[in-house]
Amino acid sequence: MTKLLLVTLLASALSSGAVAASPAIGKEPLDSATLNTIKSKFGTLMQLANRHDFQALHDMFWQSPSTLLVAKSAIQSEGNWAGFWGNEAVDRKLQDIGTSGPVVLEPDYSKLKVVGLTLDVAESYVPMNITVSYAGQDGTARPFLMIINWLRVGDDWKIASEIILRVPPLPATKR
Repeated sequence: MTKLLLVTLLASALSSGAVAASPAIGKEPLDSATLNTIKSKFGTLMQLANRHDFQALHDMFWQSPSTLLVAKSAIQSEGNWAGFWGNEAVDRKLQDIGTSGPVVLEPDYSKLKVVGLTLDVAESYVPMNITVSYAGQDGTARPFLMIINWLRVGDDWKIASEIILRVPPLPATKR
């Protein structure tokens, strides 16, 4: 309940544009060691995902009903892509995807960016190729973007939300 209250208050503060813990405009709230820690955690996430280590993946996520994973849906009523809220739904979705066939995540680490939003919230962004045959996908590597919101929980950083977006193909050019 306290974590839910914290997230609600944080969201309220961010939406009002005033966060007491934020540094001056233009100043990174997190030091380089912390940003490097989060980058390292991202690398661990990729290793665990490619190994299909579902228990270790579960442990990387913030344990909250507010945890979010946005991913491809296999259920038509959810739409093509959907949000999956809470650890049970996230765990189920990751297992469904991971057991559907080959899944390989290949991030472009040269473009991995991690920024601090506050002293307790960071965001990472990276383009990547994902090979997956889940929910009608044909197992061909395709471009995606992965955006993760990280939350400091005690002395650790946990995934509060992971948003995986398919990069649409370029429109056909007319000759």
